[in-house]
Amino acid sequence: MTDRLLAENVTIGYDQRAICEDLSLSLPDGRFTVIVGPNACGKSTLLRALSRLLRPRSGRVVLDGKDIHSYPAKEVARRLGLLAQTSTAPEGITVADLVARGRYPHQKLIRQWSAEDEAAVVEAMAATGVTELSGLLVDNLSGGQRQRVWVAMVLAQQTSIVLLDEPTTFLDIAHQVELLELCVRLNREQRGTMVAVLHDLNHACRYADHLVAMKAGRIVAQGDPREIVTAELVEEVFGLRCVIIDDPETHTPLVIPRSNSKEITHVR
Repeated sequence: MTDRLLAENVTIGYDQRAICEDLSLSLPDGRFTVIVGPNACGKSTLLRALSRLLRPRSGRVVLDGKDIHSYPAKEVARRLGLLAQTSTAPEGITVADLVARGRYPHQKLIRQWSAEDEAAVVEAMAATGVTELSGLLVDNLSGGQRQRVWVAMVLAQQTSIVLLDEPTTFLDIAHQVELLELCVRLNREQRGTMVAVLHDLNHACRYADHLVAMKAGRIVAQGDPREIVTAELVEEVFGLRCVIIDDPETHTPLVIPRSNSKEITHVR
C-alpha cells in the first residue's frame, strides 16, 4: 500500500527562489516522523507544501492517492491538521473558544455544534494540560501555555495526519519533553501519522520512529535514527564535530558536540 502523504519530485520556493528542487519524500503511515536540518535548509518550506499552504512549482504532493490541490481546503482540513510555526489568535478570544476552532472543518450548514464537537475539545484540552486555562484569554497566557493551546486546537481537529512546525518553540525543557511524549503517545494510541520539524537533534533521535535529515533543500538521509545517525552524518548536515553515544535512558543516539576551544575548563 502507498503511504497516505507523499511528495513526488517537487520543486518549491518563494518568488523566484527555489528552496527545494526535485525532492521526493514518503511519510510512513502510522509513524512519528521528525524532520531535522540547519536553519534555512527547507524544513518548514517542505512542511508548508505537504499541508497545501504552498503549491509546488513542479511535481505534486499526494494525499490519499490524489493531488492535494485537487481537494477543497475544508476536505484537506478533515484529513490533515497543521500547527504552523507562527500562529496569531484573534484578540479577546478564550482558550476554550480557540481550541473549538479546530472543529471548523467538521461544521456544515445542517450540522452545527454537537456533543461530538464538545467531547473533542474537552479531550484535546485534557491531553495538552490546558483544561484549567479554558476560561482565560489567550492574550494573557505565557508563550509556553499558548503553544500548548495551539496544539490542543490541532488535536481537536481529529485528523489522522498531523503536521507540527517547530512545536516546542517557547516551551521550557520540561514542557518540551512533555509535548513530545504526548505526540508519541497519541501516535501509538491512534496509529495516526505525525510529522514534526524540530531543531533539537537529540529530541529528534529520542522520539522519532522515522528521521529525515535535510541540508540545502535536499534530503541527505532518512530512516530509523538508530541506523542513520552517525558522527559523519551530523558533521555533513550541521557542520558539527561530535561524538555519538548511547542514550542511557532510551538507547537512542545521543549527540555530544566536540569542543573547538581549549579554553573551556571545568572547576571541580
